[in-house]
Amino acid sequence: MNPYYQIVKEGLWKNNPALVQLLGLCPLLAVTNTVINGLGLGLATILTLVASNGFISLLRNQIPDEARLPVFVMIIASIVTIIELSMNAWFHDLYLILGIFIPLIVTNCSIIGRAEAFAARNSVGPALLDGLMMGLGFTAVLVVLGGMRELIGQGTLFSQAELMFGDVAKNFSITVIDDYRGFLLALLPPGAFIGLGLIVALKNVIDARLSKQQTAQVEATAEVATSS
Repeated sequence: MNPYYQIVKEGLWKNNPALVQLLGLCPLLAVTNTVINGLGLGLATILTLVASNGFISLLRNQIPDEARLPVFVMIIASIVTIIELSMNAWFHDLYLILGIFIPLIVTNCSIIGRAEAFAARNSVGPALLDGLMMGLGFTAVLVVLGGMRELIGQGTLFSQAELMFGDVAKNFSITVIDDYRGFLLALLPPGAFIGLGLIVALKNVIDARLSKQQTAQVEATAEVATSS
């Protein structure tokens, strides 16, 4: 199998940090009450993963083994600081909503884990792709969970899109259910746990069906080969 295809598959589905590794759940569950909040945090996480993987891969031969974790954390913290200051400058209202969860990206186990397990052991190209795919997989879960909670909780999608895209996005909000009184549980932390559990369960069902189909195909191929 093409190694780059394997990296894409691992990041987006097979080893998704939110659905399989179950890492970074604190921000995942805390800020995904709308699509825009989830997308904002997801983009910050993608930038952090790509940049940190790239720098760590580039410097992997110069970083001594006994100091690698402190160096990884320092690199990640520097990148997150740049992202945080940039969001504060250009997306201030969104920055205020995401709050402490932007600097907490530094402690996201999935970022440190990819630095240790992949970036420190591979060249720059695969490391950048791994960071991008892991970030996209994490962001996809943030956006889907945010969409579920926003739709069930307040009957809208893409509310407050102007926080990220400016005044031109004020009309992006979609009211799916008119005169909807809302469902508070969906917007509270228990709703996030329930929503994430449903997404994980759906992934497991899909994986089980795919595995069953592959097994059936292998058995059919074996029968054809035996009969011939």
